[in-house]
Amino acid sequence: MKKILAINSGSSSFKFKLFTFPDEKVISEGMADRVGLNGSTFTIKVKGEKHQEKVDIPDSETAVTILLENLKKYDLIDDPKEIIGIGHRIVAGGEEFKDSTLIDEKSLQKIYDLKQYAPLHNTAEADVIKAFMKVLPGVSEVAVFDTSFHQTLDPVHYLYSLPYKYYEKYGARKYGAHGTSVRYVSQKAAEIMKRDLKDLKLIVCHLGSGASVTAVKDGKSFDTSMGFSPMAGITMSSRSGDVDPSLLAFVMKKENLDADQMLKVLNNESGLLGISGISPDMRDLRGDMTKLEGEKKKRADLARNIFINRIIRYVGAYTLEMRGLDGIAFTAGVGEHDFGVREHVMDSLELLGLKPDSAANKENATIITKPDSTIVGMVIPTNEELMIERDVVRVAGLK
Repeated sequence: MKKILAINSGSSSFKFKLFTFPDEKVISEGMADRVGLNGSTFTIKVKGEKHQEKVDIPDSETAVTILLENLKKYDLIDDPKEIIGIGHRIVAGGEEFKDSTLIDEKSLQKIYDLKQYAPLHNTAEADVIKAFMKVLPGVSEVAVFDTSFHQTLDPVHYLYSLPYKYYEKYGARKYGAHGTSVRYVSQKAAEIMKRDLKDLKLIVCHLGSGASVTAVKDGKSFDTSMGFSPMAGITMSSRSGDVDPSLLAFVMKKENLDADQMLKVLNNESGLLGISGISPDMRDLRGDMTKLEGEKKKRADLARNIFINRIIRYVGAYTLEMRGLDGIAFTAGVGEHDFGVREHVMDSLELLGLKPDSAANKENATIITKPDSTIVGMVIPTNEELMIERDVVRVAGLK
């Protein structure tokens, strides 16, 4: 039986899903964790059972070799030749890649060259691709870029009000992120609404550890909250979202921080964690899940309220920019499971005719608005790996 691998790499790990082709059935998933670090592990899930082992994984090639060994060990493949395609999630494609692409030596080098836009991710992701090309030569490999979906943005939306020469010289512009997730969720939303995606005005709230809000109009990305990097936009778990640059210069002088130190604060010490002083995890800040009291509860509530407020700002702006809204979809960890966040965001749209269904919302139902609501609210679990698998089939022309 033919198989397709979807690979989602991080800076020191990669997750995988193994699909059968052409029926898109997931028969295994797992991850290689702490690649190149002490305490590395390999985890694989087969028939609902998770198997994990501590094993030295010094580099990406070793990780790929261990993956293939485990696929054989658990009878998921008899021969590596059963794997006819491999898709790789890549964070930054810059302006170079406007769609997913078949990988050869030239395109692989371009992914390495684009590391300046995502230094922690692109190099690691390219290393994994290189390892697969060595271990499984001749297999179709496809790069699926987080940024590609947002290449339809108009310059009005992607340019910053900086000297234009910075865009010409350095590509200083908004690139966005979560594009693969938004592409899947928007297509699924159209199916749920039984409408043609090209006729819809949608907003997708991808609310996870990283969080973004994207306007989708005519089936294309119209505007998105993340910017040059995934740090911009709404408040996130430990990322700041939008901040006045002059405030950063002020803090840097007061705290004697250099640029790298300030970026670390913005990426790792801000957001829900920075405001609450408790946790970057929204579940630790929810009143119905914790027993916080006094100042801790006050700070936790403040963090949640700021998170919700920033989402509402973008939702409101995008609704006006698109001159209307047909549907709003919530996805990723917080979006799929935190009914309180969804409730407050939907309440802000009631003046436009959205009618929340409180009972459905608390149950995390698919449709969380009433039948006569003019705007459809939806909870849609994302599936980036399925989009990666489908792009492998499409781009590589597999049959």
